[in-house]
Amino acid sequence: MDINAFFDDEFDDHFALINSTRDATRDSFIRLVDICADALNAGNKLLFFGNGGSAADAQHLATEFAVRYVHDRRALAAIALTTDCSALTAIGNDFGFDHLFARQIEALGKPGDVAIGISTSGNSKNVNLALQKARETGLIATGWSGRTGGEMTQLCDPLIIVPSNTTARIQEMHILLGHMLVGALEHKLGLTTNSPY
Repeated sequence: MDINAFFDDEFDDHFALINSTRDATRDSFIRLVDICADALNAGNKLLFFGNGGSAADAQHLATEFAVRYVHDRRALAAIALTTDCSALTAIGNDFGFDHLFARQIEALGKPGDVAIGISTSGNSKNVNLALQKARETGLIATGWSGRTGGEMTQLCDPLIIVPSNTTARIQEMHILLGHMLVGALEHKLGLTTNSPY
């Protein structure tokens, strides 16, 4: 293996996807910012969920909202549905893995909250059942995916689709877009005093 070629190829792939993601996701990203801002201003919350690396992204981003991103400011209501091991194991045992997030949406969500499902394929059954439950109970169902968007295209509005078939690259764009979402909302909600926008 030529490690130098591998190194360059990985960066080249990443950089190429940054440009195509910027073009493909701008409109859906802007719509998501507006939806989340309206929800937070109305006293609602953001609920993040996903599996594996997407579970880690859900936790990461919920923390950026609830604690801080760059500057100290008021806490923003966001939770990850991936962190309560007692709830996850009880739901998995009693209802099945497919219901991990839907059950929590039913318990914790309220109309006007924003459900943000994360799935690189768009076909994670437990994510999609949670998005269905969100729609049924008056939450705003949104999501981040990759590839073609999968089944999430029928469940989310908006759905941010990273134009790649490579899971690692999709996840890299998801966390970039997640950081951008936090930063954009801090500006839109007037929580940062040094905004150049």
